[in-house]
Amino acid sequence: MNLHRMLRARAAEGRPVRVGVIGAGKFGSMFLAMAARTPGLHVAGIADLAIPRAREALARVGWPEERYAAPSLDAALNGTDATALTEDAMALMAEPRIEVVVECTGHPAAGLRHALAAIGHGKHVVMVNVEADVLAGPLLAERAREAGVVYSMAYGDQPALVCELVDTIRTMGFPVVAAGKGTKYLPHFHASTPETVWGHYGLSPEKAREGGMNPQMFNSFLDGTKSGIEMAAIANATGLAPPSDGLGFPPCGTHDLPFVLRPREAGGVLEVAGQVEVVSSVERDGRQVQGDLRWGVYVVFEGETDYIRRCFSEYGVHTDPSGRYAALWRPYHLIGLELGVSVASAALRKEPTGAAEAWRGDVVATAKRDLAAGEVLDGEGGAMVWGRCVPASRSLELGALPIGLAHGFALKRAVKAGGTVGWADVAFDADSEAVKLRREMEAAAALGGRRRAAAE
Repeated sequence: MNLHRMLRARAAEGRPVRVGVIGAGKFGSMFLAMAARTPGLHVAGIADLAIPRAREALARVGWPEERYAAPSLDAALNGTDATALTEDAMALMAEPRIEVVVECTGHPAAGLRHALAAIGHGKHVVMVNVEADVLAGPLLAERAREAGVVYSMAYGDQPALVCELVDTIRTMGFPVVAAGKGTKYLPHFHASTPETVWGHYGLSPEKAREGGMNPQMFNSFLDGTKSGIEMAAIANATGLAPPSDGLGFPPCGTHDLPFVLRPREAGGVLEVAGQVEVVSSVERDGRQVQGDLRWGVYVVFEGETDYIRRCFSEYGVHTDPSGRYAALWRPYHLIGLELGVSVASAALRKEPTGAAEAWRGDVVATAKRDLAAGEVLDGEGGAMVWGRCVPASRSLELGALPIGLAHGFALKRAVKAGGTVGWADVAFDADSEAVKLRREMEAAAALGGRRRAAAE
């Protein structure tokens, strides 16, 4: 409740929170639009592989050209609000005066590399790159704790907002029954490809190109992969369980949240109490859900006593017919416009706005069609695989290939449509930094599982 006061104090002292941003895409641009208007924040450097694109982004969000004309990072840090542009992300990590690094490239392997470097240089990390977080976030969070720095989810993105709701409800003393977000979902979306995606959005390929829209990125949102990634991140941060065989995406409006998202024995759809789930904004026949939560987040919680349930009734809390299950939701999120909360929290409170505590959820590569030996996987949002959210233990049992690494690997054998692509199915580079980090996390989890089994 006092981050703004703390930022103003830093501004008054002439020592703003100095930030390095990696990636000037949509999310990064939204943050930059607000960072320029936030006293106490100074974006000293922006790293992007395409400097002209970064300049275009800064002009688009309203930065005057002289603001990002610093000739060097050192010059920017010696100025009041100057920003340097560079292709060298590692230079941001190595600069001792930068406190917080914001990673928003969206590339899993790059995200892991940047996070490890930032942690090694004693920087707090705000990981916008949820793909990297789900690939090996629990291990990164552990490394950050050992180094005495913060590794944080990005406020404004739905996982961090869900974590905030869950934490608030638990702090009150309520058991959390379900938590997640809304999206537009129909079962056949899992087979969508970058070539077919625009029809589902009501756009022509020409209009999408004119708008600079990336078909593979938008396809990841549509085919269920992004939802799976976000729910796995929430599971890892909160301890809520992923469904045993993937998200159900039940159609559900805000008025039905506590009715639908309760355990099966109580008449709902959940396997267990305490689960992540995504609700669809459309019915299975394509009709729009009344009061949909397409852009928002929610939490369902339980009133365990008659007195608590009576309070629900007296104060108009939205519940199921029994009065036992209640819901709280936020109808939309502001994405990168809210990211400054994470930056300020990491630098000033030394607290993350959500962070992985353990490896509980994973997102496994699942064949969209029959895949043949010799084909090369085209990654998240592509035409070959989508990402299904499952418990980490199930991913280990399956020997599953995580969706974050399902790119550029050739298949050694065929995989049927709907099947899980495994490590044994692909020719992968065992010396890749991302592969080694992921395999290290898997090995640690498998060892922990064996120890628990032996103790029992």
